[in-house]
Amino acid sequence: MSIKQVENNALNLTSSQRAALAHKLLISLDMPNSYDDENSILTEINRRADEIDNGEVQLVSSASVSKKAHL
Repeated sequence: MSIKQVENNALNLTSSQRAALAHKLLISLDMPNSYDDENSILTEINRRADEIDNGEVQLVSSASVSKKAHL
């Protein structure tokens, strides 16, 4: 079966079936998780919040991001 056939078959699944398939495929990649534990997640959240508070990054509205993504 070709990749295109697999893709077409997958797109004919229900949304919950596609979500389950996507989850299984992502897990199968066996990629290292950069957020291995809760502490590293909190560290990243705090780092990003500090960047915002210090004016190091500029916030962008979701509408602006969506508009740019569809160009």
